[in-house]
Amino acid sequence: MASVATSSVDDATRHLEKLDFHHPYTPYAVQEQFMRTVYDILDKGEGQVGILESPTGTKGKSLSLICASLTWLRNFKSNKLEVSMQNAGDAYKDEPAWLVDQLLRRKREELVQRWEDREKRLEAIRLKEKALEDRGRKRRRLEEPIASGDFNDMDADEAEWLLDDWEDRDTGVQDALSGLSKESREVLERIGLGGPRKKEEDNDILEEEIKIYYTSRTHSQLSQFITELRRPKFPSSLPTSLAEEKSSVQETVKLLPLSSRQRLCINPSVARLGSVQAINDRCAELQQSKSTKKCSYVPKEELLSQTHQFRDSALATVPDIEDLHQLGKSLAVCPYYASRSALPGAEIITLPYPLLLQRSAREALGIKLEGNVVIIDEAHNVMDAVANVHAAEIKLSDLQKGRGMLGVYVKRFGKKLKGVNRVNVGRVGRVIDGLTEWMNGAKGFKQQHGIVDANDLTRPKGIDQINMFELIQYIQESKLAYKIESYAAHVESENSSGKPATKSSTPVLHTLVSFLAALTNPSTEGRIFYQKTSGPVQDVQLSYLLLSPTHAFSSIVSSARAVILAGGTMSPFDDYKNHLFPALADAKVTTLSCGHVIPRENLCVCTLTGTRPGGSSFEFSYQRRGDQEMVKELGLAILNICSLVPDGVVVFFPSYGYLEEVVAVWSRRALGDKNPQTTIWDRLQTRKMVFRETKGCSSDEVLQEYTQAILGNGGRTTGMVKGKGGALLLSVVGGKMSEGINFSDRLGRCVMVVGLPYPNIASPEWKARMEYIESTTLENLQDSVNVAGSKLTKDEAAARAKQAARDFYENACMRAVNQSIGRAIRHKGDYAAIVLADRRYATERIQGKLPGWIRSGMEARGSGGDGKVSSNMLGGLMGSLGGFFRDKQRE
Repeated sequence: MASVATSSVDDATRHLEKLDFHHPYTPYAVQEQFMRTVYDILDKGEGQVGILESPTGTKGKSLSLICASLTWLRNFKSNKLEVSMQNAGDAYKDEPAWLVDQLLRRKREELVQRWEDREKRLEAIRLKEKALEDRGRKRRRLEEPIASGDFNDMDADEAEWLLDDWEDRDTGVQDALSGLSKESREVLERIGLGGPRKKEEDNDILEEEIKIYYTSRTHSQLSQFITELRRPKFPSSLPTSLAEEKSSVQETVKLLPLSSRQRLCINPSVARLGSVQAINDRCAELQQSKSTKKCSYVPKEELLSQTHQFRDSALATVPDIEDLHQLGKSLAVCPYYASRSALPGAEIITLPYPLLLQRSAREALGIKLEGNVVIIDEAHNVMDAVANVHAAEIKLSDLQKGRGMLGVYVKRFGKKLKGVNRVNVGRVGRVIDGLTEWMNGAKGFKQQHGIVDANDLTRPKGIDQINMFELIQYIQESKLAYKIESYAAHVESENSSGKPATKSSTPVLHTLVSFLAALTNPSTEGRIFYQKTSGPVQDVQLSYLLLSPTHAFSSIVSSARAVILAGGTMSPFDDYKNHLFPALADAKVTTLSCGHVIPRENLCVCTLTGTRPGGSSFEFSYQRRGDQEMVKELGLAILNICSLVPDGVVVFFPSYGYLEEVVAVWSRRALGDKNPQTTIWDRLQTRKMVFRETKGCSSDEVLQEYTQAILGNGGRTTGMVKGKGGALLLSVVGGKMSEGINFSDRLGRCVMVVGLPYPNIASPEWKARMEYIESTTLENLQDSVNVAGSKLTKDEAAARAKQAARDFYENACMRAVNQSIGRAIRHKGDYAAIVLADRRYATERIQGKLPGWIRSGMEARGSGGDGKVSSNMLGGLMGSLGGFFRDKQRE
């Protein structure tokens, strides 16, 4: 049995090695390894999870994900069709051979005909688009003003803001289309949105049974992914025999980018509302059966042809979000709703984090993860992203403003409210008053911040007696928040001589609803915190923090065929397994840390533990950060590094506050100094132009100035500006420069990290996190055994639980460090030095949490070639850097 199993594994390995991933360029060996791993995870299926680290730069990783996943998808579909035809033949094995051959031939012809009809239709659209573009008319066509629908609803009759009679509402099943009129629902269901598509329309589009859902953190990252998706060409999804017979060797990728109404709405009167919540409510409000003004762009009977044209154009052209928005404008059909008609025919769907990570958002978009593939890029911050999606906060000043809005609304419409409406508007007022009472009392607390017991928070005014689930459902379905806020804005505008009222990015009452929803979460999963803020008027803020992403993420892992977590720097890996899918068997989790594309001689990694033997060692912990002598020695070390390193040097500090303290120490002149240029700060500026990231600064502006100082006019200078050798950028780990910005080539010849940026363990949030991990780990260890095979003692279990919390805390620190380190080397020809300034970086424990390519760079330069890392004093560091850059200059 063992030999058979080994043989099957060897066959699978050989199959992977022979695969053509259709990469548009010649991939590096590490990219080949990455693509084979992705393919293997998807091919295994059945709840597989991959945690993959690939430091090859954004373009290399994105292309590798695209080529591996779509090659697998096309192969999977082709093989599945082949098997289905074979099974069809087996079903008729008792029939005469000629009859079986005829039935199979007809089945093949029908399959190919449907495929060819779709491809011809899409190709015709592509040719039309290209012709329009070639004649220079496409842009003018897309930018033509919309003929109808630009109505000013804010001047409508006041009945627009009156709540509908709740007793008369439609109490049918709620789904993604709830809130829309019956007419709109019927039309949208006919085009495949929110209900079963009618039989006669089944032939109109080939539905893709398996889809790839790709998500990333920002809109720009998704746009970059789509740009990369246009590069490779993939084979047809037809079985190989049929594809060759029909010469159908290629097939364009069917992509659909999904986004919120905020990015896709083309109705000016709605889009101008700004916030996602207000736009969502107003959109649904305009579709109510009692609405006097309907949105003219929502797909309806007379817009069916435009909706189908929108669908086919989207599937034909590999569009991004801006393309869909313009396409909707040109066809005068809502791209938010019309894009759903393309969902069945899409192979790959892109969407931002919040739309994937929140179940309610997935349901609203009609996304079904069952049996499909999920790829999460830039996944190093996925745990924070899950927490942010479920986070909520409210300020005392917001509640006071909301109470004023409610008063304005009730003054005008109070006597017209009946039954359920009157009761629930009163409940909203009671909730606001109760929370306000508690927060006013919090002003007298001795501590500036702390944890709040939800029971204490809901006791004033008897809030705990209100069914919060029912109240939230009422607010959402009645559009109460939108009606109150829009009417209050209307009154404010009238009172200010017609000037439009200022709108906050997140309306107050919508913020309240989000916070109330957080209150309904199980108390074991999250905590509520208060924070007193200083200023001209003292304010109090309540915040909800999700302590564990496990429950929120488990629905994704349990539904999807496979989930890929990919990032440039994912190390350390433990947290993803322990806190995202702890119940998943180890056999279903695949991890990979790719090496870098650069040769080893292009990387120099050193630890800096002090400036001189016998002197105090560098340890930038909370306890020692105030050591001014150590700070001065750090400045002298950076001064020496700047004298050796050409072009750009980037130094990352643990926090903005500490960076300010360091600069202040460097700027002080020693007592009695007569030389006006004796400070470390002045001396640094004679070596390089110095730039500093500050908390409120524009990262784009600082980066532009830093780049100009190094590259000069178009990069044609030698890096010498005003007699200085390049530039020095002082930045912050976790700041704007530590993620998403590439210091490639001359912009980052040396990246230095000062200290270990541990989060503030004394903060209420981190205290709560640590306590939660410790308690849940202890609970899970109740039936565990120790090395000797006996049940863990209480002390052993407690020690392990404390270590689990400590690991989570330390891993958060090291993920931030690894992100900063990863800013430097971005392509095969790049080279850089990385300096880790703190004695703790020389310990095995910390080094074990660094990416594999960094550890290999350390080992390559270990003392005596024994794989150990030399802990460098400043003299040793200068020797290593000097030799490294001399070698590079000779090449």
